[in-house]
Amino acid sequence: MIDATFVPTEENKISPTIHKTAIDGLYYIPHKYFPDDRGFYSELSRIPEIEEVTGIEFKIKQMNQSRSNQNIARGIHVEDWNKLVMVTTGLCYCVLVDLRPASQTFAKYESFYLGVDDLALKGSIFVSRGIGNSFCAVKGPVDYIYGVDALWSQRDTTGDKAIALFDKDINIQWPIEPNKMLVSQRDINGTSLREMFPEKFNNS
Repeated sequence: MIDATFVPTEENKISPTIHKTAIDGLYYIPHKYFPDDRGFYSELSRIPEIEEVTGIEFKIKQMNQSRSNQNIARGIHVEDWNKLVMVTTGLCYCVLVDLRPASQTFAKYESFYLGVDDLALKGSIFVSRGIGNSFCAVKGPVDYIYGVDALWSQRDTTGDKAIALFDKDINIQWPIEPNKMLVSQRDINGTSLREMFPEKFNNS
């Protein structure tokens, strides 16, 4: 397992229900659980609070779900929308990569274990547009649920990007050996960071 995953603390808590991360525009929102003998009720997020903290008008227009069996890996994808992500089954290693060229944390990533496993954080992630998303199913199946503020059929696709999962400049430390991952051909053939943003590497 990877040790350097995000940990919510009082120091990075910036509102009653939201924690900042090392990447501007990326936030962790712990779920509030209220168990009883029937099961539990959980508060997942407060959209007005997200809007207040981020300064982004976030109106969910479409909810999506993907199911990934064990060792499936997806990403690194970025689309022109903001999204709220949660994992409701299994154990998922989520990696969010800053792919905004003007950002001070360009090419840096933040990682989270999400899901229902004892190792997982029980919460959601708010991902601002321009931040790439990837994950692998450490214990499957993983149900990955996300709400976005644009319809898939109507979004601006000019900002869509697919960066290779194993890009050497990003150098994600995956908890599963690459030769054991099950990856789509699209993700295997993803563009390298240097090909996508050559101007960021002119001096290297």
